[in-house]
Amino acid sequence: MAETKTAKADKNEREYVIPLRPEWRKVPRYQKTNKAVKAIKEFVVRHMKIRDRDLNKVKVDKFLNEILWSRGIRHPPTKIKVRVKREGDIVRVEAVDMPENIKFKKERMDRIDAKALEIVQSKKSTMEKLKEAASGAGRKETPETAEEEKEKEEKKASVVEAEQKIEKEISKSQKHTEKVKTEKQSKGQRTGYNSTSRGK
Repeated sequence: MAETKTAKADKNEREYVIPLRPEWRKVPRYQKTNKAVKAIKEFVVRHMKIRDRDLNKVKVDKFLNEILWSRGIRHPPTKIKVRVKREGDIVRVEAVDMPENIKFKKERMDRIDAKALEIVQSKKSTMEKLKEAASGAGRKETPETAEEEKEKEEKKASVVEAEQKIEKEISKSQKHTEKVKTEKQSKGQRTGYNSTSRGK
């Protein structure tokens, strides 16, 4: 029974050393790192037995991508050790051995994600407690809640009044511009001027 579990674990997660030099030597200098990324995806598709050979099902980790691009587009690494994990249809590829600067960056990102997760969970728990307290108390109407409801209604009424005032001002300004336009048009036309009388 234990052997089948380890076999399944081996199928889902593996480590490979991928040779990149034979692949990126096929392309010009200014495309070498792009070809290295594509070579990793093709290698994973072949060895993890993705049936339709779809490269979009292979997701390269951003830190692995940084390692590949760390020396620019013309000088990718010659080989790289990766860990491959299968998650349903998608296969994720991440680097095993990382340089110190990228390892530090990854640890920092993990700490930030952990803190964010803690904050979200604490907010959810406080919201649940508040909901339970509100539903458990039955929310009896006290003079304070009645006053709060009156204040809310007054605020709504004031907002409606302010919107009406703004609409009136807009309509007045539009009427004013229309009047100005008609006055300018009438000023542009000369009254009492006859083009035929000019020649006489």
